Amino acid sequence: MEVFVRVVEANSFSRAAELLHISRTSVTMIVKNLEGHLRVPLLQRTTRTVKLTPEGEEYYEHSLRILAEVSEMEAVMGGPGNGPRGKLRISMPAIIGKWLVTSQLQHFHSTYPDIALTMSYCDRWVDLIGEGVDCAVQAGELESSSFLIGRRLADMQKITVATPDYLRRHGHPENIEDLKNHQALHYVSSRTNRPTDLSFRVDGECLDVSMMGKLSFHDVDAYVECGLTGLGILQPPRFMVKEHLRVGSFVEILPQWKPSSLPISAVYPQNRHLPPKVKVFLDWITKLFEQSDLFALDDRPRKIPTMAASMPGCPLLRDSKRG
Repeated sequence: MEVFVRVVEANSFSRAAELLHISRTSVTMIVKNLEGHLRVPLLQRTTRTVKLTPEGEEYYEHSLRILAEVSEMEAVMGGPGNGPRGKLRISMPAIIGKWLVTSQLQHFHSTYPDIALTMSYCDRWVDLIGEGVDCAVQAGELESSSFLIGRRLADMQKITVATPDYLRRHGHPENIEDLKNHQALHYVSSRTNRPTDLSFRVDGECLDVSMMGKLSFHDVDAYVECGLTGLGILQPPRFMVKEHLRVGSFVEILPQWKPSSLPISAVYPQNRHLPPKVKVFLDWITKLFEQSDLFALDDRPRKIPTMAASMPGCPLLRDSKRG
């Protein structure tokens, strides 16, 4: 049953074999024997894809529930007073890990000593099923998925800044249209691998503004460090530049049009009954965000304008995933 579920989630016999640390032949034989035992085909196999049959879809749903109940029962039967146990793989952006989570991991370990936690700090969007990750914290709008569930944790507030030296040399923009005469530093999206535009909220609507710029960064720390050299306008997370704003190294510009915030979510494989180790981590990370003054939930609706770009030399780009 566990092998069958992993084949479905990985969409591959070979990948499932890698994740389970057994041979592909063993995976194929186990699934074949399972279908023979049930006397129904569970999977439709082609050279490139694996698809569930109607009977397979029903068996997959029941398998998720049963495997979760087995995991929960084993945790309970481990002995009096014993809590969740097992290996737990977590992935999250480096900025969240370094600024919020790392310093609190000792508390998690002392509370759940039988969980062997592996933390991966990376800014790319991970394939949870394919990479065997139990839970990921991701920044950005989530795409729909039949295998994954997302829990909203917080929103990352951003701020538009530049150095006093840059503003002395290039002037202080008074409105969004003035940005066409300025240079921007770009942060490269881990999802699209392309530089992101500056984003503003104008009359409750989200406007993405494309600006000139010759420097782009995959690493947010390098993005901020370069901004401190006065080479352009940037929109970093507000908490990262709080001290720079206090001492005057950065100056906020266009404060009347705040940048759009970035939603932060915990994402985990769909399961009617979460394994105890995943459940306690979700509850722990949710409380961690609730108690942090670095992040907050933004209840403002996300709207995307339907009108054409109205600022000469400053086109607006729409993101169909927002809203």
